Amino acid sequence: MPPIPTLMALAGALRDRLRELREEPERGALSVEQVIITLALLGIAVALVAVIANAVTSRSSQIQ
Repeated sequence: MPPIPTLMALAGALRDRLRELREEPERGALSVEQVIITLALLGIAVALVAVIANAVTSRSSQIQ
């Protein structure tokens, strides 16, 4: 599975989960584990964008 659709699916699942938590405030705040996982996923997404941008730049310079 390509990384971008996978990240989009993960982001959608995270948005859905956060929406559920906001609708039911008595369930509690985000746990430390959820914050750590979210930050890790964000870091992975940023790294993937950097890798893809670098690959596109390298390939485009080879084409010219």
